[in-house]
Amino acid sequence: MSELVGQTALVVGGTRGIGRAVALSLADAGAQVGIHGRSSEAAASVAKELQERHKYAGTFLADLNHQQAVDALVQDIKTNIPDLNAVVLIAGADVLTGEAAALSFEDKLQSLLNVDVVATMRLARSFGAFMAKHSGGSIVTIGWDQAATGMEGDSGELFAATKGAVMAFTKSLAKSLAPTVRVNCVAPGWIRTAWGEGASQTWQQRAVEESMLGRWGTPEDIAAAVRWVVSKDAAFVTGQIINVNGGLK
Repeated sequence: MSELVGQTALVVGGTRGIGRAVALSLADAGAQVGIHGRSSEAAASVAKELQERHKYAGTFLADLNHQQAVDALVQDIKTNIPDLNAVVLIAGADVLTGEAAALSFEDKLQSLLNVDVVATMRLARSFGAFMAKHSGGSIVTIGWDQAATGMEGDSGELFAATKGAVMAFTKSLAKSLAPTVRVNCVAPGWIRTAWGEGASQTWQQRAVEESMLGRWGTPEDIAAAVRWVVSKDAAFVTGQIINVNGGLK
């Protein structure tokens, strides 16, 4: 597992769940890894794990709900990681757990648009242009496997709209940055993150039944796909939506 030796990666939203798994997986593959998050406490935990691997490239804190914070984050990273090779944009608004779960449809939509769509687009464009001027690289966004097919209910409508936008944007950005920077989207299916761990039995059963492999996915499943996409093994892959869902029925 040394395919990323000599590379430096940034994981935006790398302090918990899928982001944490991706950060550690890239480090285990040999990359120096910088992480972004909102919570200094959560970031410190992942930073410690990266330091123990001698693969820590820094911590960068920013609330992606605010455009000024996004711009400041870009400048901070350009200054501190000038040899950036890969950017994985995982940060997303959590509207399913905690206090946010009780928000109105409109407030959830605005939060998802701010973080999942606008911040992702601004960061991808900025880092893409930065890497294109240097030695090139790879960008990975995060979509949703059911955005293309649809799912009933408020959450289905919210995520289909916002993640569908990210997926469409990814394909266009790949054309804008080719051939210097590769841009792909990993689209998870039912992944057992914080929401999945506390989901009702109905949702537990649905997640298993909708996968051809008959199980929930794990953050490590997504991390493995991201690690491959940013590696030289995927050097001829760009502009793609890669579903990681155990085979959606």
